[in-house]
Amino acid sequence: MATIVETKELIETVLASLVAGVGVTAVFSMAIWGGARFVDFSRDGRPVAAAAAAGVGVLALATTLAGVVFGIVVMTSK
Repeated sequence: MATIVETKELIETVLASLVAGVGVTAVFSMAIWGGARFVDFSRDGRPVAAAAAAGVGVLALATTLAGVVFGIVVMTSK
């Protein structure tokens, strides 16, 4: 008998896209937070806190870009 919908694969795809979507969004929001805190801390004369916030922002941005590249690689390999 022919299967019209592969339920297991459909559920896996939905869960993976949900996790990836929420994860990439959360990490990108950390990049925005890091940039905003960097500006705030720099204006307040707190260079150590500004550097830490900038580090968080740069790391989060790099993680976001890595996630996007990983997604493109996965999509083009199938």
